[in-house]
Amino acid sequence: MTVDRSADAGTGNSVDIDTDPLLEGVSSSASAQPGSTRTTDAPALEFRPGRWIANWNAENKEQWESAGRAIARRNLNWSIFAEFLGFVVWQLWSIVVVQLPAAGFTFSTSEIFWLISMPSLVGATLRIPYTFMVPRFGGRNWTIVSALLLLIPAIGLGLCVSNPETPFGVMLLVAALAGFGGGNFASSMANITFFYPAREKGWALGLNAAGGNMGAAVAQLAVPIVITLLAVGSVNLPLAGWMWVPFILIAAFGAWKYMDNLTSAKGDVAGSVAALKEPHLWIMALLYIGTFGSFIGFAGVFPKLIKDYFPAFSSIGVGTVALSLAFLGPLVGSLARPYGGRMADRMGGARMTVAAFASMAVITLTMIWTLPLKNFWLFLVLFLMLFTASGFGNGATYRMIPIIFATNSRAARKGASSVQTQRLASSALGLISAIGAYGGFVIPQMLNASNTASGSYTPAFYGFVGAYVLMLAVCWFFYIRNANRNAMGHV
Repeated sequence: MTVDRSADAGTGNSVDIDTDPLLEGVSSSASAQPGSTRTTDAPALEFRPGRWIANWNAENKEQWESAGRAIARRNLNWSIFAEFLGFVVWQLWSIVVVQLPAAGFTFSTSEIFWLISMPSLVGATLRIPYTFMVPRFGGRNWTIVSALLLLIPAIGLGLCVSNPETPFGVMLLVAALAGFGGGNFASSMANITFFYPAREKGWALGLNAAGGNMGAAVAQLAVPIVITLLAVGSVNLPLAGWMWVPFILIAAFGAWKYMDNLTSAKGDVAGSVAALKEPHLWIMALLYIGTFGSFIGFAGVFPKLIKDYFPAFSSIGVGTVALSLAFLGPLVGSLARPYGGRMADRMGGARMTVAAFASMAVITLTMIWTLPLKNFWLFLVLFLMLFTASGFGNGATYRMIPIIFATNSRAARKGASSVQTQRLASSALGLISAIGAYGGFVIPQMLNASNTASGSYTPAFYGFVGAYVLMLAVCWFFYIRNANRNAMGHV
């Protein structure tokens, strides 16, 4: 019997890939055509009503090569598209808030930061229940539902920003509903994990994660262009929400038409409960708040910071449209993430994580000390370096978790089998992913508190530097200092 429990690259959802019928954790996907595909080592694929597929085993090479690969890739393509739109909706308010004054709104700085941070608070919280929706309802079915749920915040945004008299409480509620997009990331990654064999899971999940993360960059690039395209000197802000409705409908239709449910997709609530008792889960969650939390938090506030520090560069005219360079931040952070994982494979995840935190601390200090120069391009380059370092840290931190749970978790020290420790690691990745996403709430609120107390963001940035130094020290103390003694080695 072979069991491989791996975790998704972006959410860490737990997955079983298993060739023993007593452990029904097999990855799978199904063809839209009736009939079945027989293999020598596995039962025939069975296609049931409602696009459910039974007897899928992605680890069976004959089944995978004859039918599985094409089926899995079709599901992956539509999952990427749906998850991309989830990230778009999740990050819409980060770019919309800087346009509110031009549309006649007069919210305070504190209220603006609440509009930025509320989607992350809700999205991070939804990641945990969304992880278990795929086993409960089916990947195809939940993709349809979760995509259609995006219509609520998209249409709600279009309606509420059309009237400058809309109460702040209503705006905050609609911003909170954008958290549906953050939850989508967890269920999308969980679903795709079930479709792929262990040997191809990393690449498939990497594509799925990258497709989602790119949504933040595309939202910040496309919204300023569209709302100014036909507005002639003003902004047509409701289009920031309405423009995504056709794409959301296409995603829901594509999921209904082309995606599949797998009877073999199983959740692991018991594994998650056990993982919560492991001290290393909480240590790694702290580190992930520093890496992914910084990425998603700064992605949300970057347009606001550019407008406050360099208002002349908040919107750059290109012909008849406006362009915001804020999209470059989440773009480079998203692209850096897989390279962080690759370098961690060579150099060790702990070493790369320490290097990432050291870089983030130095870059942030440099940004603080060079602000008096009032040089926008230097500010932009330094922030792009900060995004890049956080992206590298994301990949490196995730690489550490399976090794730590296999070698130094409490369960491993008590003699747990590799199957049990892998199960804990997979569950821990899902929980750590959710906790890390709360950084998208913490960073805007720290900047808000700093501005309220002192009239400046500088104290908050010094606080971030202190946090990065603390996390660097924690990572070094637990995972480098005694690496040889505790048998973790090249973590």
